Amino acid sequence: MSSTDKTKGRDQDQNDFDRFLLLLGRLNYSWTNTESLLIHLIAGLSRTDKETAVVIFLTLNTTRARTDLVERLSKLDRVGQEEREAVLTVTRRIKQLSGLRNRYNHCIYSFDSKSGDISTIRMRVADRKNQIKVGEITALDGRTIDGIDQSLDDLTALNADVWALIQTYGYPA
Repeated sequence: MSSTDKTKGRDQDQNDFDRFLLLLGRLNYSWTNTESLLIHLIAGLSRTDKETAVVIFLTLNTTRARTDLVERLSKLDRVGQEEREAVLTVTRRIKQLSGLRNRYNHCIYSFDSKSGDISTIRMRVADRKNQIKVGEITALDGRTIDGIDQSLDDLTALNADVWALIQTYGYPA
């Protein structure tokens, strides 16, 4: 491979990485916007005002804690079956979509100086029966970018569905 070809390859890798970073920024923005809709679900299900729900939301500092609260509130006897199922469907989708966001926000990035390839190294310890696994490596490639694009589309649809739920059940907005 000529030095010109190597330079072109590195430029393309840099362009791909720049696109990835832009998409990651959009993913974080979209995620934060969608997660904040849990405030309205907390307010509606706990039968409180939005201001109180904001305090509760901010006190719980993880997505998991916030979705767990919403799920538990939806399981109270006073919540009808149809409303409960609608809320649980939304929280399942939130949990599912949080995986991709967490993957790229809780990793380090590796740049191969020879090939120009970019990878992520997951910052997580996976306990197995007789061993642990650390540092799962994933190539940052077209499939990665397609996955983030799909996740953004899924977040947009989820956002609309949560707003419909808020309106259907008259939660504080």
